[in-house]
Amino acid sequence: MDQIKNHPLYRKHDLDSVMSSMWDFYKKNFISLFIISIVISLITQFASTFIDIKELQSITDPILMIEKMKEFMVPAIITVLISLFLNTVLQHYIIFHPVGESGILNSLVAALRYYLPFLVIMILFAFVGAIGLVLGVLALIIGAFFVVLYLIMLYLFILPILMIEGPDIGRTISRTFTLAHRNFWANMGWVAIFLIIMIVISVVLSSIIMIPFAGNFLKTIFSPGSVEAIDVTKNPVFIILASLSGAITLPLMPILSCIMYFNAKAGEDEFSDQKPVEYRPTIEDLYSKP
Repeated sequence: MDQIKNHPLYRKHDLDSVMSSMWDFYKKNFISLFIISIVISLITQFASTFIDIKELQSITDPILMIEKMKEFMVPAIITVLISLFLNTVLQHYIIFHPVGESGILNSLVAALRYYLPFLVIMILFAFVGAIGLVLGVLALIIGAFFVVLYLIMLYLFILPILMIEGPDIGRTISRTFTLAHRNFWANMGWVAIFLIIMIVISVVLSSIIMIPFAGNFLKTIFSPGSVEAIDVTKNPVFIILASLSGAITLPLMPILSCIMYFNAKAGEDEFSDQKPVEYRPTIEDLYSKP
């Protein structure tokens, strides 16, 4: 897909260009990305209100807790499925809109083509990731942190490969490991720095959106037994503020996903261009020329 080489993020990157390219792309496309992200955030925030985590926290009986978790299983699965699909739409828009191939409606329809293969890969990914996390925990906190970074790094390559190189599940898994490992330590470093930045931004934004609910926070301190004092997640104001906060940061990960894929692909293409063409003898070479 030659037109992908015209994408503004297609190039070999270093740490400085990763951050500058991410910011430039985000700033240039902020309005469209924010509008898409606010819709995604509102939908996922509303869907998550059907899962009452605070109710689970108030249950001390393990049997009752398991029963309550079964009740939340269906809403949780639906929320995850919606979130994965909407993130597929956003990733498609970020990849193809800058090269003039897609608007938001086209991305919404095109995402259906990649959603099922993506879902299958994510199920396999979750299974393998759970095993990796268990092994990481056995290797203490550092091992678990390394596994988390590694899983996120692999995840970032999945959708760009599916969308650009074709929705073949087996080939996508193979290419994910190939491209992710080609620049392994740089990729891991970029993911680690990105996560640190995202944690800082999230803490700041979370503190800001909780300002209108400071009274509930004080009630929680002085009346810890009051459930009403802390149950703000279903408040419409909280849902709107949390959605606005989420919309600010939501496009950053799919942008990083593109950067990491295009960095690996640009290096791969450069190597292919520099590789000498293999000489293949023809039948005429077997005979001496007059």
